[in-house]
Amino acid sequence: MNKKIDDKEMNFSNPVYLDANATEPLRPKARAAMLEAADVTGNPSSVHQAGRRARALLEEARNTLASRMDVAPLNCVFTAGGTEANVLAMHGLGQGRRFLVGRTEHDAVRKGMPDGADVGWLEVDTHGQVRLDLLEAALHAGSTPAFVCLMLANNETGVLHPLDEVARLCRQYGAHLHVDAVQAAGRMELSVEQCGADSLACSGHKMGGPKGAGALLLRGPAPRPLTPLFEGGGQEQGRRGGTQPLPAIAGLVAALCDGLDNPRDLAPLRNRLEQAACAAGAVVCGAGAPRLGNTASLALAGRRAQGQLMRLDLDGVCVSAGSACSSGKVAFSHVLDAMGLGELAGQAIRVSLPWNTQEADVERFVQSYTRMAAGAGLALA
Repeated sequence: MNKKIDDKEMNFSNPVYLDANATEPLRPKARAAMLEAADVTGNPSSVHQAGRRARALLEEARNTLASRMDVAPLNCVFTAGGTEANVLAMHGLGQGRRFLVGRTEHDAVRKGMPDGADVGWLEVDTHGQVRLDLLEAALHAGSTPAFVCLMLANNETGVLHPLDEVARLCRQYGAHLHVDAVQAAGRMELSVEQCGADSLACSGHKMGGPKGAGALLLRGPAPRPLTPLFEGGGQEQGRRGGTQPLPAIAGLVAALCDGLDNPRDLAPLRNRLEQAACAAGAVVCGAGAPRLGNTASLALAGRRAQGQLMRLDLDGVCVSAGSACSSGKVAFSHVLDAMGLGELAGQAIRVSLPWNTQEADVERFVQSYTRMAAGAGLALA
């Protein structure tokens, strides 16, 4: 019989936060940039001097982001986050095209396509990488140009798709390549031009910036036409209506620059916790493919993901079971299911290390996970 959970057992005083792929802790430089921008009163669309000051700060942020991501400034469209950037790309650039979408894409893409769209699903291998042979077959078979949606780094496993080969095939068959780079941007050097993306989405809070700001980046030297989701007042060159949230945008850009200018190789810490988890009986999902250095997907046979999360949370260790975008729901992972992991798709947790992770944080996770895997404490499986 399960032991009754007492609130006093829950460790809220000093939690260890290892859920960076849901949202990163705010970087100090992002906070400082936000506070500075918050003191700017004017609306960037106003023509008086207060508005011009706000516009100058907005365009400075746009120019910096465009330079770091290798696009023309006028092809940097600010949005409210990664979801909007993905949906804006699909609705604004995918008209008249058939969609080819990876099985392991985030729900922002899987559920964000236009109503009635012609959709084909791209299978992945057991490591979570798109099968290039099936991608080429799908591109070859279609009678209309394709709109290919593939994330650079998977949000659950950290697995990186072979984007160079994907881009080569898309160019060969005249397909548009849209890349969800929400998990990758700010954690690795990324050039829209060099990776071959025609459009790319990023989000501020995934790189240590604030929630509420993202960007859609478009390839090419000249401004790309883009049908807006809503016109509003014609901001963002008529491609995204609504007054720009200047503090959030400033924080996004500051976080991106800080992450790229002061990179941390988190792979050694990630490897340490994976080794300990495997010793406790876990399987690392996607271990056979290149991955983000901060991400580990750990499946423990016979232990439901929800039970694992509860046990770790009682120890003050914050992790997740895949995407954090389901209103707190812990569900069967479509990502791990697509990789052929069967029942393990409901028995895996995601550990994603933030930019400020310390060795002591990993050791605390290892101790808690080892106890949980051995069945110590509450019987929550």
